[in-house]
Formats: sequence, C-alpha cells, structure tokens
Amino acid sequence: MDRFTVSLEEELLARFDAYIQQKGYQNRSEAVRDILRETLETERLQAEKPEGHCIASLSYIYNHDERELARRLTQAQHAHHDLTLSTLHVHLDHENCMEVTVLRGPTAEVKRFAGEICAETGVRHGKLNAVPVEIKATHSHHQHGHHAQDHHHGHAHAHQHVHSVPKS
Repeated sequence: MDRFTVSLEEELLARFDAYIQQKGYQNRSEAVRDILRETLETERLQAEKPEGHCIASLSYIYNHDERELARRLTQAQHAHHDLTLSTLHVHLDHENCMEVTVLRGPTAEVKRFAGEICAETGVRHGKLNAVPVEIKATHSHHQHGHHAQDHHHGHAHAHQHVHSVPKS
C-alpha cells in the first residue's frame, strides 16, 4: 500500500477530524479511502457513456396531500417498469411520505427518470445514488436463494466493477 502526505488548513483538518469521529472511523486513512472511492465512482458514473448501466437508489420526500402527486408518481414508476425494481413507501407524518425506489438500467435513462420524479411539483429532497455496473446475460443453470433446485434459464446479472482501492 502506498502512502502520501496531505497538507490542510487547521480549520479544515478540525472539521475533517470531527467528521471522522462522527462517522466512527478508526483513523484518517480509512476516511480518506472511503471519500476517494465515493468521489471516483461518482466521477466515473458522471463520465459514463450513455450506453453504460447502473444500479441506483432514488429517495425523495413528498407531501401526499399535493394534488394528484401520489398518482403521478405511481404512473411514472409504471411507465418506467423496465427501470424500477422495487419501491419502499414510508409515512413520515400526517402530510409527508418518503419513497426509496431501487432502479437498474441504462445510466442515462435512470438519471432522466430520477430527474422527472424529483421535478414533480411537491417532491422535495430528491437524491439519486447510482453505481456503475456491467450487465451480463447468463445462460448457465445455477441456484438462486436457498432453494435446492437449479434454474435452467438465461437472465441478466448486474456486476459492479471496482476501479478504486479495496477496503481494508
């Protein structure tokens, strides 16, 4: 493992130390590695060619009393059923709900869909967290879950390529 030195102003270092303590890191190196991994993967995803794929979580909060908003959000998910794997719906209080939608598909389409959802009137605090993956079609038989029987069909699997330093 290589080492490098970083010079920081006192105030920035104090904020960084507070951050790593709050997050529960054992040392600065662990925090720097995680921040670098996240930054490099985000950068790679943003530079990803339109034909690249990702798996993502889209989280957002909305007021369920907003006129027809819940219906519009459900319609949008149905219209993009090829991207939408699952949605978790949580009632936060008498007015607000949070949804977390797991998405998978072409990066450009996932980003476009997330943008549409977040742009809906009444949706607040929308955030897309996407990770680049390679989609491979599989035609071999293998087991899924804890079932003893093999499945003899082809389907796609998402494989994440890790281009950053592995966690230690």
